[in-house]
Amino acid sequence: MRATRRGQGGVTVQDVARAAGVSAMTVSRVVNGGQNVRESTRAAVIEAIDRLQYKPNPAARSLAVGEATQIGLLYANPSTAYLSQFLIGALAAARRAGCHLVLEPCEGESAEEQAEATRQFAATDVQGVILPPPLSESPPVRAELEAANIPSVSIAMGRREAGSLNVRIDDFEAAAAMTRHLIELGHRDIGFIRGHPNQVASHERHRGFIHAVEAAGIEPGRVRVEQGYFTYRSGLSAAERLLQRSPRPTAIFASNDDMAAAAVGVAHRQGLHIPRDISIVGFDDVALATNIWPELTTVRQPIAQMAETAVGMLLAHLRKRGGTDFADQEELVLPHELVIRESCGAPPGDAQTVAAPPRRRRTARTAMR
Repeated sequence: MRATRRGQGGVTVQDVARAAGVSAMTVSRVVNGGQNVRESTRAAVIEAIDRLQYKPNPAARSLAVGEATQIGLLYANPSTAYLSQFLIGALAAARRAGCHLVLEPCEGESAEEQAEATRQFAATDVQGVILPPPLSESPPVRAELEAANIPSVSIAMGRREAGSLNVRIDDFEAAAAMTRHLIELGHRDIGFIRGHPNQVASHERHRGFIHAVEAAGIEPGRVRVEQGYFTYRSGLSAAERLLQRSPRPTAIFASNDDMAAAAVGVAHRQGLHIPRDISIVGFDDVALATNIWPELTTVRQPIAQMAETAVGMLLAHLRKRGGTDFADQEELVLPHELVIRESCGAPPGDAQTVAAPPRRRRTARTAMR
């Protein structure tokens, strides 16, 4: 229902909104029986409707049901490359669906700051929220949205919670597949750079790496793990620590492409040739992976597709929600791919020290749970 549309008595939605101290969209939501309204707000709107004797036009009301939904995207991802791909997918899906996408950064890292940012966002007219990592696993963020009765779709939440909607890939299997690829090339001294410890995906990727190493019978002492935080700078520090070790690892597997690109930079600075002296692989397949030399072998996570899927899942959920609290538990596991480029080859001294030709290998299929 548009703000200028008049009821049968000549009173506009804007008049009601002004009297109740809310937005026109909130009035429209109350008139059309929407559930995403606080009881105190609903009571104020109803009181204003009664006092002003507002009578919605039935034809206009039927049109209002088809008007654009407003969904929010609350983000705080340290990787601009990841975030840019995610936004491209979300915006494309919102445009196709004819809904409005409201973007809001959450810059604070403390629980109090995240809770306050979410409360302010929930007080706007968003009807649902998409949460890319790391906010997808933030207890204060999820608690505030639940308190406001606003449904959300989490991206890459490693462990789905009750009442949640989630879109992810199988991080464990993806990391294990990349590790097996390095092992098949002949690598045994492998360094691993972990992602931020506050994300389940980081633990799953590390777990997949360790699983593949153990399955190959590689001695634990030959595996070197350094902590990163999904940022380029943290990748620099972690790679420097790995390359200072003796013996030096013949391959480095970084938990995202930002950190892998940093490892490439450190290797170049130390005069190492990639992949002749050391192989370096990443995770995500963001644009950065093909904007450096040599181009990165990496795990392709369909970031834009995950965002598009999340928008579709949220809209479908809002349409069927009705008058009860959402209690369905849905999860989509999208396929990942191993993308082989020039940054990895056999270890030094191996007769096959030639980078494998570029190829892609699908390692998982879409699943719905």
